[in-house]
Amino acid sequence: MLTAISPIDGRYQNKTKELSDYFSEYALIKYRVFVEIQYFIALVQYPIPQLADFQDEKVEQLNNIFEHFALPDAISIKNIEKTTNHDVKAVEYFLKQKFDELNISPYKEFIHFGLTSQDINNTATPLLLKNAIQDIYLPFFHQVRDQLAAVAEEWSSVPMLARTHGQPASPTLLGKEFRVFVERLDVQIRQLKAVQQKAKFGGATGNFNAHSVSYPSIDWKAFGNHFVNEYLGLERAQNTTQIEHYDNLAATFHALARINTILIDLARDIWTYISMEYFRQKTIKGEIGSSAMPHKVNPIDFENAEGNLGIANALFNHLAEKLPISRLQRDLTDSTVLRNIGVPFGHTIIAFKSILKGFSKLLLNEAKLNEDLENNWMVVAEAIQNILRREAYPNPYEALLNLTRGKASVTKEDIHSFIDTLDISDIIKEELKLITPQNYVGV
Repeated sequence: MLTAISPIDGRYQNKTKELSDYFSEYALIKYRVFVEIQYFIALVQYPIPQLADFQDEKVEQLNNIFEHFALPDAISIKNIEKTTNHDVKAVEYFLKQKFDELNISPYKEFIHFGLTSQDINNTATPLLLKNAIQDIYLPFFHQVRDQLAAVAEEWSSVPMLARTHGQPASPTLLGKEFRVFVERLDVQIRQLKAVQQKAKFGGATGNFNAHSVSYPSIDWKAFGNHFVNEYLGLERAQNTTQIEHYDNLAATFHALARINTILIDLARDIWTYISMEYFRQKTIKGEIGSSAMPHKVNPIDFENAEGNLGIANALFNHLAEKLPISRLQRDLTDSTVLRNIGVPFGHTIIAFKSILKGFSKLLLNEAKLNEDLENNWMVVAEAIQNILRREAYPNPYEALLNLTRGKASVTKEDIHSFIDTLDISDIIKEELKLITPQNYVGV
């Protein structure tokens, strides 16, 4: 859409459209309708005395309102909102119209009975978030994670010069360096999944005031727990103000941000490997890397991922820091902020897809990896000095320090000549000469 303000709904709309079923205004309205209907059904089944004669077959008709909910229904609710200037009240009035159509008008005052709008919003939002993570986020996450695991296995025996502080360091295995990211992601996704999606449900200030004064003999706390846990599949927060305190929502956003941070680290590493020519990239016919330099094949997918993950984290972290703070029993700042939770998800999904595309274009350049190893024989100095320590050779570290530190180049011949000068047995000398940058890769 050329007129969209956000790139999520414009340039990248084709990459984020599946999120609209969870984070759009339409989706929020639909989830509100679902919660209101489930609440009425729960009142029928609890039961409330005035609802005791409600016919079972009508329950199915109520569920059909949600099951067949479509864009025209959402538009009807938005038209009602033009009069009410209140989004949740518009849902209530829409459902009252549906009750009239189903010839169950005598029961319609039990729609939204005793509730405040946040009983609906603070159940609809964690529910749509839970479903979006399960249905959209996790499948894409696991594609990225499994791609990393696959290349870690494929490149498990490829030696590579490591770099610490940007300088040549003890060699490693390319596959192992990708396993580092797999392990980090596995740890963080377990933490994300462990966060319970909490919901507020308890009336205007969290105390079931209206419920209790209307039906003082009913255990409304037990009802609320049963409704939220069993009907909605969430966990009810026991002590709240008018709104949910959002601490667990913040934990979710922090977990998502940590995963994104790991992937930023990954994107930057791959970008650097490409710049070092450890990887080349497949060219795609018709694509142009630079408007001025025809030779260029830029690592744009990993750059795109890094940029989108950064934007996502700025928003995830703001959501996590802002939402748990509310003046006294409630202010309205959470409402407008919550409407944006789909935005960081959109940027995250764009990044996931960019990472997957980037991996599909990578071509390993083993010759360049081996060349770097061969040009950095000084990295075996660590191995030599530790074997000399084992043999009680005097001051081995200092001996290797004088040979290697700050030298522009140390060759295989330099290392072997140094070994020949050592006052050690020929057997140990042969052991030392067997060490190469290619095989000094640890376990």
